[in-house]
Amino acid sequence: MPVFENKEKMQLVLGGLFEKLLSHPEFGPKFAQAGITIRFNITDPTAVLWVTPGDGTHGKVFWDLTGEKATVEMTLSGDTCHKFWLKQISMPIALAKGLIKAKGPMPKILKLLPMLTPAYQAYPDWARANGLSVDG
Repeated sequence: MPVFENKEKMQLVLGGLFEKLLSHPEFGPKFAQAGITIRFNITDPTAVLWVTPGDGTHGKVFWDLTGEKATVEMTLSGDTCHKFWLKQISMPIALAKGLIKAKGPMPKILKLLPMLTPAYQAYPDWARANGLSVDG
């Protein structure tokens, strides 16, 4: 069974994580100023998560947005998302194994990875608080 039992649970957990990340005083403005729009095509359960630069000062999170153009598009399972945020799998390894398929200028995304520290720190407790297992 997938780690997220339904789309609503995934939206609560992953959407909440990105909201926390975008409100972080260091990451939020840096992400918004980078001008990158990321589309995550997530399977098991199926949903499309968008993270956009918003108004240029703070990013925004949307689900199933239409009419937007993504700078980077990533396709992955909900389980892979969960493992990524728990640091059980790295982006380069997930890409190499085909667990994440990416389109777009990956150097832009790879430059953001070091700024994800607040999300890596917050996710285990956030996942636990929302009833998810964080044990490998």
